[in-house]
Amino acid sequence: MGRDVPALVFTREDRRRYRIKMQECLEALAQMLRASRFESERPQVGLEIELNLGDDVAEPAMRNSDVLEAIADPAWSTELGRFNLEINIPPRRLTAGGPDAWEAEIRAALNHAERRAASVGAHLIMIGILPTLRQEDVGEAALSENPRYRLLNDQVFAARGEDLRIDVDGVDRLRTYADTITPEAACTSTQFHLQVSPEEFAGYWNAAQAIAGIQVALAANSPFLFGKELWHETRIPLFEQATDTRPQEIKVQGVRPRVWFGERWINSVFDLFEENLRYFPALLPLCDEQEALETLDRGDVPELAELTLHNGTIYRWNRPVYAIAHDKPHLRVENRVLPAGPTVADTLANGAFYYGLTRALVEEERPVWSRMSFSAAEDNLHTAARHGIEARLYWPGMGEVPVPELVLRRLLPLAHRGLERSGMDEAWREPLLGIIEQRCVAGRNGAMWQKEMFHHIDATSRASRHEALRRMTQVYVEYMHLNAPVHTWPVD
Repeated sequence: MGRDVPALVFTREDRRRYRIKMQECLEALAQMLRASRFESERPQVGLEIELNLGDDVAEPAMRNSDVLEAIADPAWSTELGRFNLEINIPPRRLTAGGPDAWEAEIRAALNHAERRAASVGAHLIMIGILPTLRQEDVGEAALSENPRYRLLNDQVFAARGEDLRIDVDGVDRLRTYADTITPEAACTSTQFHLQVSPEEFAGYWNAAQAIAGIQVALAANSPFLFGKELWHETRIPLFEQATDTRPQEIKVQGVRPRVWFGERWINSVFDLFEENLRYFPALLPLCDEQEALETLDRGDVPELAELTLHNGTIYRWNRPVYAIAHDKPHLRVENRVLPAGPTVADTLANGAFYYGLTRALVEEERPVWSRMSFSAAEDNLHTAARHGIEARLYWPGMGEVPVPELVLRRLLPLAHRGLERSGMDEAWREPLLGIIEQRCVAGRNGAMWQKEMFHHIDATSRASRHEALRRMTQVYVEYMHLNAPVHTWPVD
């Protein structure tokens, strides 16, 4: 969840002081890493889910403030658009209580929120991009009330100096411009958190980067935007373009984008925070009262407020996270590549695959990132976003291979092994990874179902394109509440 900020105007002095304090935070982090001052005895996993709000007929509902007031739970917060919300599921040990207990907890939280949202005329929709969203729905009026978003919008356009260009070429082609960052609000994601020790961080981040494309291919759920059929996971190019602070001339100079896959495998978590300061100017130069190095010298744990705020404005697909819980600092990998939905069952299956596979890859004698170029991993991400479960992706020792074949032959056994080593027995693993297996066998994920159902409605009715998308979304919501995995959803 984003840090709240006041509405204000930044001066040159603000930016100079912020730069100094970020450097001090980075030095404090380096000292903490050398002294091994991080919690790693009881590693936990976490989950954030962003959701859309729809009205009774599945059109966007700009009601997040009203819905938040009705839910009245600090686990819920606003997101960029008035038609977005986010829930932060409490962290837990991976095997604590088993997956059934975690599923019951998540479903109970979502069902409670749905009942409260319905009381003010809105409904929760767990989907990568809301198919009924029109371009006119993401203008300036769609920005959430939190001053953070207005300030972020102003800073992006101050850096950019011109309107955002959005250009996605899929089944249809979308070419348009935006004068706010609110098209980003169309992108709603699932974010898996994994707490790791400093010594293990680089391995887990590298593993997460290596499998990002496979994750997206398996779980794509965003084929429509502004009434057009685009990539299977349109969220990926849309998010990259809707937060781009670079005008064209800066792009061709090789300046890095703020939505960034990265450019190399790493040796330490420090590499990522150091890159953040080296490559990216501050968007929100807000200084905290705490002095990081003085706090550390006293034997206390520094918040590293400037460093973490800056980190939150650089949208790596796998982001490093520094945080403090129970007065102890820890590090997490935040996996941000996946869309929301379609169901809680699908979400937990995606999580099991991610957690199991990354552990297995980290523990291999010859890590996959020593046998695979970083550019191949990045190419996999964009190929998977374009083609979804029908993509052919590169994997060491196999070359380019269809995603279902790669997962069934090579990666599912590794995911089982990783979960087993994490303490999850077969009775728990099999139902979760069985969903991934059957998704591969059926060749159907959320994007495939949406496309098939839309074309079925379009071919069997005289409905307009928007009406067909609306009807499809209504059926999607019905199946979402049943919580049957998406590969079992019929198209008729």
